[in-house]
Amino acid sequence: MATKPLPSTAYAVLGLLMTDTPMSGYEIRKAGEQLKYFYWSPAQSQIYSELRRLEALGFVTSVMVAQVGKPDKRMYQITTDGKDTFRTWLNTAPVDPTVTKHAMKLRLFFGESADPAQLTKQLETFISEGEQALSHLYIVREYAELDPDYVWSGLVAEWTEATLEAEVAFAKSLLGRLNAGEFN
Repeated sequence: MATKPLPSTAYAVLGLLMTDTPMSGYEIRKAGEQLKYFYWSPAQSQIYSELRRLEALGFVTSVMVAQVGKPDKRMYQITTDGKDTFRTWLNTAPVDPTVTKHAMKLRLFFGESADPAQLTKQLETFISEGEQALSHLYIVREYAELDPDYVWSGLVAEWTEATLEAEVAFAKSLLGRLNAGEFN
């Protein structure tokens, strides 16, 4: 067990490895992409940094695998201690306060210094990207409803959908207010 708590990103990496299938750092990052809608969009360097930490603590092991025509790759697998540590964190650690890092809200906060036309464009992009994300989440949730192994990720997709639907609806309302000149 870790003597001091690990950052939540380390536990996220352990959680992604709970499948017992060895994965490369690249595969872990790809699997972690589903987390971007509600927690974290991992950089490849961050994944490898966490893997080194977890391996030093004995929570994951790795082996080099030779590949033909490609560089060798390192495959990681969670250990029994890693599983125990992950489950202990999951079941007993307090939930950290939610920290929102919202780029669109940050720009609106400083809106008095912004070019209204650019702010409008950025809000339109935010809405478009939100609608695209919703389309993806609807598919994830429908898939999860068909496969009992994905019930928990389906619940997270449903929660994220509700949040994102509200965000997009408010952004559309705000866009209408901007276009009407309410803030000039």
